[in-house]
Formats: sequence, structure tokens, C-alpha cells
Amino acid sequence: MGCFTCIVVNSRYLFPTLPIHVVHADWSTSAKKRWLARAELVEQIYLVHSPELVGDLSTFLHQLADRAGKASCLLIGFDFPIGLPNTYAQRAGFPDFISGLSLFGKHRWSGFYDPAETADQISLYRPFYPYRPGGTLRQHLIDGLGMESFDQLLRTCDKAPPLQRTAAPLFWTLGAQQVGKAAINGWKYVLAPGLQDPELDLSIWPFSGKLADLVGRGRIIAVESYPAEAFKQLDLLGAQQRFSKRQQGDRKFISQNLFQHASISGIRLESELEQEIRNGFGNQASGEDRFDALIGLLGMLKILDKEIDFTEPEMESVRRTEGWIFGLSSEQVIV
Repeated sequence: MGCFTCIVVNSRYLFPTLPIHVVHADWSTSAKKRWLARAELVEQIYLVHSPELVGDLSTFLHQLADRAGKASCLLIGFDFPIGLPNTYAQRAGFPDFISGLSLFGKHRWSGFYDPAETADQISLYRPFYPYRPGGTLRQHLIDGLGMESFDQLLRTCDKAPPLQRTAAPLFWTLGAQQVGKAAINGWKYVLAPGLQDPELDLSIWPFSGKLADLVGRGRIIAVESYPAEAFKQLDLLGAQQRFSKRQQGDRKFISQNLFQHASISGIRLESELEQEIRNGFGNQASGEDRFDALIGLLGMLKILDKEIDFTEPEMESVRRTEGWIFGLSSEQVIV
């Protein structure tokens, strides 16, 4: 089965044709906390499988590609930032993100992926900070990168829509909300090697083009995902006001809402996944990660099904350098 299928042509979908395989990877620097959920288009309906560990990063994309088949299109969402703050990229001399990704970790950029241990180590060539907590200030990062404010370290898609919290800056690696360490891990071990591997035919949205065009011609398409945004868009809480994805009881509480969403959206859940959902993904620490992997995937499917008003960004700096979160409407963001 190829990337295009003649039976999926109605206006219900975001694209005139759909990716046959859709994957969402909930990311972490810890291997035991990296989980993926995947769906396969079978007779115009997505069948969703139970979450599984990402596994060996050196073979991760190849394993997905082999499972999908050489002629099939694979859309994969990664829960880490994909793109550079425009101000940083301009000062570092990168015309676009892909150019930077090909250089990071090499030559004068050899220390790029190593978070600075002290403030005086911060530079355009070593922008992540800090290596560990203790005596660290955000001002150190601002000064070390020659910025005027912390806001210049945010990408356009990091800026909060109304009533939402602003995302953490890419290069800051301290605190529960930090995203820098996951980005380092994903760029260094998955995206950069993937782009250099001709067998994979990897494209990264939006840098490689419009998503509809990429679905039409790309074998593997990587996008940035955001499970917290997907959870909000899925509207699973109902009357419940408080929810913690870390609590098995809370995850069990919304199980019926998950089943209802799947039914309304025309999504099939494999039997093993149904059991996991009913059980709130168990009482082990991995339950939270498996839950996030599924939520991210359901959010991606909801976007493909045009249940979310999603418009691609048109700003050149976003499409070339900063990147964008799949499913976040460009009209939502405060510029």
C-alpha cells in the first residue's frame, strides 16, 4: 500500500490523502520513559495499537520504516522542540534549522550538545545551560548568548495563547518544565542521523515544505508534538475540574471519555489497549508515559480528521528556522 490511497478523498480530512502510519513518541532522556503509540490506516479507519518502548535510538527510525513498509508514508510526532529561536539562529549564522542540525556536534560546534557547567562556558557554540542546578540564573544564559531578554530565546510557537502558560525556552535545561535535555537527545541521536541516512528519506516539517506535500512525497515525516495541548484539544475531562496524569485513578476516571472519543472519531482500539485504558495504564511509573504517548497520538489523528482548526504558519522565519507545533493554529499565538 502506498502513501496515497484512492479511497480517502472526501473533505472530512485535512489532506486529500492520509499517511498510512501515524506514530507519536513521548520523549525523555531516560530510555525507560520513552514510549510510542502508533496507528495504522486500515480500510479508511485508523487502528490504534498499545504503547510500546521506543527502544534503541540508533535503529529506531529504521525499525519504524521497516514495520511500515518501503512504500508506505509514516508521520511521526516527537514530544520535544524541533527548531531554533530566530534571534539565536541569526547571531549564530544559520540560514535555517536544517543547516544547523547538520553541523551541531561537529568541528567548532562540537560542544553544542553539552550543557555549559558554568556561566563563562555559555556561547553561541554551547548554548544549553545549566549542566546542573546550584548558583545558576537565567540572566547567565541571556548574557552568554548576547540577548537583550529571555523572551528572545523563545520561538514564536513557544509564546502562550491567551490563558495558557508560555513554554520553556529551548536552551534552558533546569526545572520540571524544561525541554532542552529532550531536544538534545532527540536531535543528536534521531533527527540528525536520520537526515544523513538516504535509506530513510526523512523530512522534517515545516522546514521541508507544506505538510500536505510532504505526505504526498515523503516516506518518513517528523513533526513536533505537544501532548499537553493535545489533551486540552481532546476535551476528555468533562465535569472533572482537577486531573493529574500521574495518578492512575485520574487516568481511569476519563477512560469512558477516551472510548467515546474513539467511537465518535471512527478510531479502532486494539483489545490490549482497551484493557490498558480501563486500568488507567496501571500503577507503575511508566503509566504516565504510556498515557502521554496515546494522548499525543489521538491528538495527531484528531488533526488529520479536521476536528481541530489547524492552519500552517506562513512566516518565513518559522518555516525555515523556528519550526512549529503540529496542531497549533498559527492564529492562536501571540507574536
